[in-house]
Amino acid sequence: EVQLVESGGGLVQPGGSLRLSCVASGFTFSAWALSWVRQGPGKGLEWVSTMLPGNSTSYADSVKGRFTISRDNAKNTLYLQMDSLKPEDTAVYYCQWVNLRGQGTQVTVSS
Repeated sequence: EVQLVESGGGLVQPGGSLRLSCVASGFTFSAWALSWVRQGPGKGLEWVSTMLPGNSTSYADSVKGRFTISRDNAKNTLYLQMDSLKPEDTAVYYCQWVNLRGQGTQVTVSS
């Protein structure tokens, strides 16, 4: 059974940082592309970033230069380092494998 468990969300002031983690199990972690997606209040699902097995990365324009995706294949863990956070980054963040997502972790950016 595939499991994706996100953590690391919270309340942060504008300009602050958070690091999200996603621990995965049930598939060969190192062999797959993994992504972060988010859903803001009253909004649809938005793609944030993807990391391929060869470690190439891509980012949505809205987060480019502020967010960094990474992975630790030995720990089956995907990360999202979020810096210079803005109120519009407020959302539930999910890691995604193929079309499966975890339960998400809430990120709230507010003063």
